[in-house]
Amino acid sequence: MSERLHIVGGGMAGSEAAWQAAQMGVDVVIHEMRPQVATFAHKTGHLAEMVCSNSFRSDDDEQNAVGLLHWEMRAANGLIMSAADSHRLPAGGALAVDRDPFAESVTATLRAHPRVTVETGEIDDLPPEGQWIFATGPLTSPALGRAIRAETGTEALAFFDAIAPIVHADSIDMSKAWMQSRYDKGETEEERTAYLNCPMDRDTYEAFIDALLAADKTEFHDGEASSAPDATPYFDGCLPIEVMAERGRETLRHGPMKPVGLTNPYAPQVKPHAIVQLRRDNKLGTLFNIVGFQTKMKYGAQAEVLRMIPGLENARFARLGGIHRNTFLNSPTLLDEQMRLRSRPNIRFAGQITGVEGYVESAAMGLLAGRMAAAEILGRTLRPAPQDSAMGALIHHITGGAEAKTFQPMNVNFGLFRPVDGLKGGRRGRKDRYKAYTDRAKAAWTAWLNQSALDAA
Repeated sequence: MSERLHIVGGGMAGSEAAWQAAQMGVDVVIHEMRPQVATFAHKTGHLAEMVCSNSFRSDDDEQNAVGLLHWEMRAANGLIMSAADSHRLPAGGALAVDRDPFAESVTATLRAHPRVTVETGEIDDLPPEGQWIFATGPLTSPALGRAIRAETGTEALAFFDAIAPIVHADSIDMSKAWMQSRYDKGETEEERTAYLNCPMDRDTYEAFIDALLAADKTEFHDGEASSAPDATPYFDGCLPIEVMAERGRETLRHGPMKPVGLTNPYAPQVKPHAIVQLRRDNKLGTLFNIVGFQTKMKYGAQAEVLRMIPGLENARFARLGGIHRNTFLNSPTLLDEQMRLRSRPNIRFAGQITGVEGYVESAAMGLLAGRMAAAEILGRTLRPAPQDSAMGALIHHITGGAEAKTFQPMNVNFGLFRPVDGLKGGRRGRKDRYKAYTDRAKAAWTAWLNQSALDAA
């Protein structure tokens, strides 16, 4: 075998794809334009850099679809999950990581692999020959974006994504804030006190909403503003806090600022009207990111408004929030079940550009794309991922299960799973229903991995 697999993009998806293919015995070249060509959001040249949150979200593999995806990736010897587990931070029931050591670990592991080569430089077209995976993520370069649009004959869809601010821990007033995970979730004391909480009474909350609505916001180009007829939509899972506030004054109080499952130790008899949570962003505990506070406020206004939060009056920011335009393919019309571009079968896409949303989902699609491409190079076809698994439900959605006319980025969720017969619907039956989904998925995924190993023997 002399054919190499070329992977464009060294983010979550590209890194996982490279690892999986190399472990199957295929030589891989990762083409990463950073740091030679910078992006709005990236700060380093590391592979698998986390540009927004440092959380992989829930790690519950029995009651949560993303936790189930964690389980499946671990079972498949996934590099991203292995690195995340090695650099885990306390986060209650979530899996949060120390972002810089995490990226450094992924980078070092791939660079040390005898079958992996990393080349720095931009790929700005779609090669006519060879096996390629494009995992360029939501910040695909303009030149490559033009090449993709020229090939597909359709405009790539797009949405806005936003970044949450990060605060220096020593600038937080701990006479007002306290450490507690919602509902005291977690098996250890460290997990049960993983979040920093800043309470608001009604008057403070109302003043905060007023300031949020009045603050100077980032201005968009023609056609991008939310009021434009052909506006680029926001992704609902990552809405800026100002957009949530514009939908109703109580929206934030029922979203990232919900005051439930928490007790203020300084005033245990007083129920806060709203609570802002911060999550540790590094292992040292010197940085905290404001959970769910993606924002498009201009920097000056942003700092002023965020310092209205009790406990953050003197906050120093390691990074202020921001917003950028993400692009993704209309995958149901453009990709086949092997994640290949229908018009160019030598090219696969993986990660966020395919229309999945989130670090874990992106890495999961990289895992499948890497295995599929490696199998093809080795002269065989990888069996489709079982639809009853989290991985299979997600890839089925983006390659044909979704309605192409209304296709939007999607996190993994149990709504993508086929129903389990005989189970009660509604909220009361949810716990049993989710457990049935995860049990069925684990069995299907384990059988698929075992069969894939036999096929390769």
